[in-house]
Order: sequence, then structure tokens, then C-alpha cells
Amino acid sequence: MDDTLYLLAVIGVMAAATFLTRLAPFVALHHLRDHPVLLFLGRYMPPAVMTILVFYSLKDVEFASPSSGAGTLAAVAITVGMHLWRRHPLLSIATGTAAYMGMLQSGMLG
Repeated sequence: MDDTLYLLAVIGVMAAATFLTRLAPFVALHHLRDHPVLLFLGRYMPPAVMTILVFYSLKDVEFASPSSGAGTLAAVAITVGMHLWRRHPLLSIATGTAAYMGMLQSGMLG
């Protein structure tokens, strides 16, 4: 088999396997769509995961260091402020990340 054809076949098999594994829960659990446990998880898991990610991201920040701690808290405050103002998670995450990276690149963060 030609190398190019082999690589295309491998990519096709991987794409099909990925698609089928993403599709399987929706097909298999279609009848459980209105189950209280799934409704509960759908409502509370996204904020819980975001909270865990925030705490994990802040675990190594040295808040005793004025440059690192204050800059990081400023970026978190910008993210929270943007979210409270616009209620758009992607916009608030992007704005907070841009603010943090801007402070990091300008040397404001140690």
C-alpha cells in the first residue's frame, strides 16, 4: 500500500472512531434526556468545572509577591467584572486571558 494512501486510511479510521465515540452517548442515552440526574449535572457541572479550574490555576500564585499576586488578581477581577457585565463566558475568559497576557508581556508581572 502506498504511504499516502495508508496515512489517509489511518486518518479516516481515526476520524470515524472519534465521531462514533462522540455520537454514542447521545444515541444510547436518548431516552434518559429528561432524567433528573442528567438535568442536575447539565445545570451544575459547568460552573463546578470552571471553579475547579480557577482554583487550580491560582494554586501556585505567590500572593505575597506584589507583582505576581496583584497582577493575577487584577486579571481575575477583569474576568469576573466582564462576566458580571456581559454574562458571556467566552468573552469574559478571552478578556481576562488577554489582560493577563498583556500584563505578562509588558513586564508588569514578575
